[in-house]
Parts: sequence; C-alpha cells; structure tokens
Amino acid sequence: MSATEHPPPDTHLAVDFTNPVDAEHAIRIGRSWIELRRGAWTQHLRAYLFADDAPIEPGQMDALDLLARRERTMKQLAERLRIDPSSATRAVQRLVADGLAERFDAPDDGRVVMVKISDEGRRRHTAVAERRATAMALLLSEFDPAERAQLANLLDRFVNALDTSIDSLRPAVPTRLPTDG
Repeated sequence: MSATEHPPPDTHLAVDFTNPVDAEHAIRIGRSWIELRRGAWTQHLRAYLFADDAPIEPGQMDALDLLARRERTMKQLAERLRIDPSSATRAVQRLVADGLAERFDAPDDGRVVMVKISDEGRRRHTAVAERRATAMALLLSEFDPAERAQLANLLDRFVNALDTSIDSLRPAVPTRLPTDG
C-alpha cells in the first residue's frame, strides 16, 4: 500500500456518500463537529467556567485534570495528553510560571522530572471543575436518562474511532531514508 492509499473500510460498516442518507448524516456530524470545535458559545462557556480567575487555556486545564489525580513524570504527562514531550515541557513551564504546578526530581531517579499540581493549581482546578459539572448537568438535562446513556456510548465510540482511524489516514513513514549511491 502506498503512502496515499488507505485500507478499505469494513464493508459491513462502509459509508456510501452516494447514498443520500449516509451523505446527510456525514454532513450533519461534520457540522456538529465544527460547532463543537469553534462555536460562538465556546467563549461564553469559557467565561463562565473560569469566572474571575485568570483564564486557563484548554490544554492547561487538560494537564491540571491529570495532575489533580496524581503526580506524573513528564513522559507520562505527554503520553496522557497525546502530545510530544517538547510540547509537554512548554505546557509545564507555563503551568509552573503561573503557579499552578511544581516540578521536582523523582525520588528514585534524579534524572527523571516529575510534575504535581500546586495548592493554587488545585484551588483553581476545583473551582473550574465545579462550574464544569454545573454546566454539564444543565446541558445533559436536555436529554432523558436513556438518551444520556446512548450519547455517552456513541461519543465513546466516536473518540475510539478517531483514535483507530487516524493511523490509516497518516502517510506511511519510511523506516530508512533512501541514500545516494
């Protein structure tokens, strides 16, 4: 398979864009995705979530969500955030500069850098998490319990599909570069 070819989808699950129903569903899902990513409501929700506190970037909140559970190595944080180590380093530098996290050497190996949430980071995280729970409860109140279960299951499957599908969309990376000669 060349770098631009993609493996064929499972035939029992294949989407047929010549089928008006499949095409309409794909269009509606695509539009919803765009709205989730950049909808006008996002600035209002962020203003509510972060209230009077200095704004926290979404990536910073993602890191605080993880650090609120337990301290982590830089490598673990990068893996859980699905970012490269240099991006994790920059993110942690900003969290430390903002007083939201602390770096320290691993007790068993001074070469390993650990990160933990600071007291101020925990305070800010808790406040945002409480407002986030309130917003989620309000949002989900628009759905009955069966619909909430269905939505949760479908979103889990959608995220898993993103994870598994992306590998087939990436161009193949050669293991060795060609050499002259």
